[in-house]
Amino acid sequence: MKDDQTVDWVTLAADATSSARAYADAVHDRVAQRIAPGGSIEADLAEREQHIVHGFAWIATAAEAMTAVTGWAERARDRGRFGRIEELVLKIAFGEYCAQIAGGLPMSQNEFVRPSDFGLVERAEEFAASDAARSFIIKGNTADNRAALAAMLADGGRPFEAFGDETLDMIRDQFRSFTRNRITPNAHQWHLADQLIPIKVVEEMAELGVFGVCITEEYGGLGLGKSAMCLVSEELSRGWICAGSLGTRSEIAGELIGENGTEEQKAKFLPKLANGSMLPTAVFTEPDTGSDLASVRTRATIAEDGTWRLKGAKTWITHAARADLMTVLCRTNPDKAGYGSLSMLLAEKTRGNDENPFPDAGIAGDEIEVLGYRGMKEYTLGFEDFAVAADGLLGGEEGKGFKQLMRTFEGARIQTAARAIGVGWNAFDLGLAYALERKQFGKTLLSFPRVSDKLAMMVCELVMARELTYAAARRKDRGVRCDIEAGMAKLLAARVAWANADNALQIHGGNGYALEYPISRVLCDARILNIFEGAGEIQAQVIARGLVTSRRNHG
Repeated sequence: MKDDQTVDWVTLAADATSSARAYADAVHDRVAQRIAPGGSIEADLAEREQHIVHGFAWIATAAEAMTAVTGWAERARDRGRFGRIEELVLKIAFGEYCAQIAGGLPMSQNEFVRPSDFGLVERAEEFAASDAARSFIIKGNTADNRAALAAMLADGGRPFEAFGDETLDMIRDQFRSFTRNRITPNAHQWHLADQLIPIKVVEEMAELGVFGVCITEEYGGLGLGKSAMCLVSEELSRGWICAGSLGTRSEIAGELIGENGTEEQKAKFLPKLANGSMLPTAVFTEPDTGSDLASVRTRATIAEDGTWRLKGAKTWITHAARADLMTVLCRTNPDKAGYGSLSMLLAEKTRGNDENPFPDAGIAGDEIEVLGYRGMKEYTLGFEDFAVAADGLLGGEEGKGFKQLMRTFEGARIQTAARAIGVGWNAFDLGLAYALERKQFGKTLLSFPRVSDKLAMMVCELVMARELTYAAARRKDRGVRCDIEAGMAKLLAARVAWANADNALQIHGGNGYALEYPISRVLCDARILNIFEGAGEIQAQVIARGLVTSRRNHG
């Protein structure tokens, strides 16, 4: 092994990544043998072998994150920005991830996937013994490196984050400034009061273009793509997840209508969505169905006057009372089961308020009290002959709803990952500030290694999740399918956000458990990220099945 001063850590990262991907391929083959012995995945086997199936997804995600971070390091080096802080982040992150791949990777707080689960102990040992992986495992995530990184972070240093694109870098600066001035100082007060984000702030966000980032210029949007959307979501969520999430509703509705709507529907709805005058909500989930959309029971029939009439129950509907437009997944052929009779309705409604949240006939709702994520509120909805315009069927075609919705999942999951990164940074910001201010035994908390270690790891994992998310967004912007990559980004980023929030609260000690401290809010907000837009278990299942299927079909 070379002396540390002579090591080219960026090149070594590429080598370690190659070895990690090769190990992930070996895991893939073992999993495929177990769940697809005849060439096609057998559902009962995939369910029985869920631990290794999901474990494979996590290992593949770790390898993909290493790939993305290697690209980040190469870009930083090419621009003369790969300095000491970037080297430390790379060494610590790769040291930790290589060790986890070789020895045991956490899928949750008490579930680990290990090489023995796949019968690949010797193969994992070969990976750990490779020159690159061994260098990172031995010299990467060390106490000295973590201490050095923590000291640089305390002095205001931050790892390279520029896109190298003038527009995108400007967007980051603009929304970071807006969040610092308008969101961060007020977020905790809004949370404790359990109130909606003030409409004036929503209007200010609309003026900045939050709701039309990905809507084309033809319809009044910015037409900037998913990379820009990531930056906006991340920076707003760094102040409060609810600010970052406001754009999600418009993102989903805009993509649904932009990709599937008739010309009349696009002309009617997209400009209003883009300028924020029409706030939408996604109405998909039902009681007892969760992620099983094939079991959706809400139905729509055509009345004598030609309008559609909705009947059924929905739950976990975000920002429902204030919304002006509902995108409703429903069954238009009640006699037909499964996905084939699901349609998407564009249902306009009257915007409600605290006194009268649902003023229209045929719709009623109750608020769901929640731990966090309070700024838009959650509701259960009941429809009883709620009228939807005759031309409200998305695209004018029945039975296309599930396919239309599936096309939005990539963007929604990328944006959720970006929100998670923002929440993770929020947790880090609060943890670092407290560690610098609070003194115990005559010195700051940051002086204690278990505190500085936490902060150093927060940033290293944020860079891993961030670059994985950006890579998925770039892929989406190129028009390349990225459902697996988007799922990986969401899977990892959600875990990192929760880990950061939990560790930042631990740094606060007893004060972190007090409602007056913002970290208590961030902890509650972070917890939802591993559930919505596909729970972590569902996400792992989708990733693994997608990888096994794609490899079997192409190899």
